[in-house]
Amino acid sequence: MSLSSFLANLVIPLNLCVTLLVIAVVLLMLRWRRTAGALVAMSLAWGVFWSLPASSLWAGGRLEQLYPYTPPSELPAAQAIVVLGGHTAGGRQNWFQPYDRDTAVTRTAAAATLYQAQRAPVIVLSGAALEGSQSEAEFMAANLRKTGVPADALILEKNSFNTYENALYSARILKEQNINRVLLVTSALHMPRAMAAFSKQGLTPIAAPSAPQIVVPDDPDFSFWLPDERTFFASRSIIKEYVGMLMYWLRGWI
Repeated sequence: MSLSSFLANLVIPLNLCVTLLVIAVVLLMLRWRRTAGALVAMSLAWGVFWSLPASSLWAGGRLEQLYPYTPPSELPAAQAIVVLGGHTAGGRQNWFQPYDRDTAVTRTAAAATLYQAQRAPVIVLSGAALEGSQSEAEFMAANLRKTGVPADALILEKNSFNTYENALYSARILKEQNINRVLLVTSALHMPRAMAAFSKQGLTPIAAPSAPQIVVPDDPDFSFWLPDERTFFASRSIIKEYVGMLMYWLRGWI
């Protein structure tokens, strides 16, 4: 496990809350009552903070708004479309609502729309096999072919396991074909880190994010300040991005 993954997993709300509580119990046994009490308070505060919709709208919405969603018809043409593997919040159309297969947000759907709008002649699909033998690139390619995108318009990059490798290996493929200007497709939340990583590789990426997910739902009963279990567990995606950007900056990857 990489350092960035370790840190992201450590500060995930559930993990950090449990870790702090375990340390507090040990300190309590050693009769360090004040320190133990402080850790319990920190654990509760961290958990409550990330269970509030207002926190996700502030921290996650801030990242999504750095590269606002633009309809495909309004995006400039490029030499290629690059699609990164992965998903955010299980593909939910809205962060605060249950998953609905019929309205799920997919990066391949965004790429297909761009291709059909003739924004670029080829699509580069980037992502290794995280589980099983089929890579994310191959999985995305199969979905794109179902939408009518021809196989000869698809270029697969099947070796990358993270955003840095997405950029590194995709850049090698693109530069071999004298391609520099690309439409970059990923989730709105992930776009700031992806744009920085691809720019660092000497490419000229144009942000083409999927529609934002961390938005106020059209629900009269929605509350900004009522703790929510779905929000609590989904917040790991926000934390992953902030930790990822910090570690990428420290390593000189962005």
